[in-house]
Amino acid sequence: MDKKRNKYIFNRLVFHFRPQNVPESNLIFNHTWGLGGISATLVILLFITGILLQFVYEPLPGNAYDSIVYLQNDVLFGRLIRNIHHWSANILVLAAFLHMMRVYFTGGFHHPRRFNWIIGLFLFFLVLISNFTGYLLPWDQLGFWAVTICTGMVEYIPLFGSWLLKIITGGSETGSPSILFFFTIHTSVIPVFLITIMMFHFWHVRKAGGIVSPVSLRKESWEENSGGKDNNTKTVQHLIVRELVVALVLIAFIMVFSILFDVPLQEKANPGLSPNPAKAPWYFMGIQEIFLHFHPLFTVFIIPVIFTSVLIFLPYIKYDSDVSGAWFFSRKGRKMGVVACVTAIFVTPLAVIYDEFFVDLNSLIPQLPEIINTGLFPVFIIIAAITIFYIWIKNRYSASNNETIQAVFILLSVSFVILTITGVWFRGSGMALAWPFTVL
Repeated sequence: MDKKRNKYIFNRLVFHFRPQNVPESNLIFNHTWGLGGISATLVILLFITGILLQFVYEPLPGNAYDSIVYLQNDVLFGRLIRNIHHWSANILVLAAFLHMMRVYFTGGFHHPRRFNWIIGLFLFFLVLISNFTGYLLPWDQLGFWAVTICTGMVEYIPLFGSWLLKIITGGSETGSPSILFFFTIHTSVIPVFLITIMMFHFWHVRKAGGIVSPVSLRKESWEENSGGKDNNTKTVQHLIVRELVVALVLIAFIMVFSILFDVPLQEKANPGLSPNPAKAPWYFMGIQEIFLHFHPLFTVFIIPVIFTSVLIFLPYIKYDSDVSGAWFFSRKGRKMGVVACVTAIFVTPLAVIYDEFFVDLNSLIPQLPEIINTGLFPVFIIIAAITIFYIWIKNRYSASNNETIQAVFILLSVSFVILTITGVWFRGSGMALAWPFTVL
């Protein structure tokens, strides 16, 4: 009797977030790559290891660094737990980003999944904030100055930048109030929001009938079934089992990786000695790279607001078709995506090099204020270039607006990835361009 009751409770819990039956076509691994489940598994790993770390960690500037050293050297499996927590957090950023890309490129943001796209964006924002707030907690030179760089950018936000900086740091600079604030946000606020909204996200997937099915396989199923319905299979016996296998493989990989590679811990934070170069966390290096080329107001406020607004309203644009389930929408869309990717790979580094060595925007028209020379003017050029690219590629391939908007999305996404790579591996002393072997 208890066995039946436990099975009933388990099934009811599962079916809150998963349909009772799923199309067989949805079980193909390379349709989703399991990225949603991977992200959820990483969140659970972070939650468990985070609780364990709190037994040793002391969130005070005088004690934080020493508690990490003690954790690594004297606590049984302490180093391994910290490694698992750190690498899981970094992999989560990549997995969540790739999951969003997968949803977009398979058309999983159209009705009835529009609002869930926005929920996913918010979850990705929480993942970034969670990583960022945890970056300071070891209180070493790497984390201290990375956070100092990022919080320094906040001050350039108009109207409320200085006020926001005081809330984050507890004053005008990173110190004791900062680590307490970051610790509270990292260990209390973010986990509650992340887990709650993640469950809401899964529930929305369930209400929408699950993930989008691959178009070609879906058509075959419709043709093969006289009833006009896709071939369905039981969720628990097939989907849940597959998700558990992926989760176990992921955990095994992180365990091995954490045994082989230790998390770096530099010298204790010294507010009076800045490293050269002082860099933001790698997932914010794209923004820091933009900061080197644009006026601060545009870097930390105008460009992020525009880009975020575009992402939010992306599902609500009027498209020629709302077909979902096909990677890159069509064969033509894939070709256009390749063109956009190659364009970004060539143009973005050339633009960085040109701005670094051949032009000083402030000296072009010295009579104009800096905000125009390094802000309004280059942004206008970029918008004009994107518009020209949009018109050219749409006419060149006689494309629908689905395919054309997707090409522009790829162009911008790949460009930002290249800027991130440039900041991480190609910026050396004084944030000057350098070869990777001189930076690492």
